Formats: sequence, C-alpha cells, structure tokens
Amino acid sequence: MWLVHEHVAETGDKLMGTCNLRRGLSPLQTEIEALIWAMQCMLRQKKLKIVFETDCFNVVKIVSKLEEWPIFATILDEFCRCKVEFISFSIVHIIRTNNTKADKLAQRARALSRP
Repeated sequence: MWLVHEHVAETGDKLMGTCNLRRGLSPLQTEIEALIWAMQCMLRQKKLKIVFETDCFNVVKIVSKLEEWPIFATILDEFCRCKVEFISFSIVHIIRTNNTKADKLAQRARALSRP
C-alpha cells in the first residue's frame, strides 16, 4: 500500500493505490515490489514529480543506500530503472499512526482478497 503526493504546490494532490502482490521471499521484498508498482503507475500517468510516503522505514533505508543491500540487487535494478524516469523523486518515512488513510485502504483490499 502506497500513498503518493504529486509534487504540485498549487493542488497538493494525493494519489493512493493498492494491488495484490504475490508473497515475496520476505515482507521487505514485497514492500519494494509495491513501491516499484506504484512508481510504474505514476510513470504511466505522466506524474513525474513525486513524493512517495511509506511507513516502512527499511524501504527508505534500502533505496537510499542500494549498494548495502546486494540480496535485493535484481529488484533494486528495476527500482533504479524507474527512478531515473522521474524529474523529481523522493521517498519519506511516515509514522504508521500517521498513515491512517493508507492503512484503511490496505485493510479494505485485504478484506476483498479473502475467499
């Protein structure tokens, strides 16, 4: 689950989205895959000045110091391919308790995917 702020001072648009991803080798891998999915969505919409927000501090740490995470090299290559397409790209950590909208959207998505 990702919350994205379009980098436009006049509108301050907020875009949210969710998708069901297959379970990765680790929850961290799944978080990175979700970020890449969100990045690809924004690129398709021609949203090139973006601030991504996540409540997963480790994702921010990983994408800030790619070379320190060789275990994720393949998926981080895809991250880098997407990132260079943005005019302005940043990712920030937000405290989970401040992430209520994204949390509610994720809960709804999980409820819909249950049999």
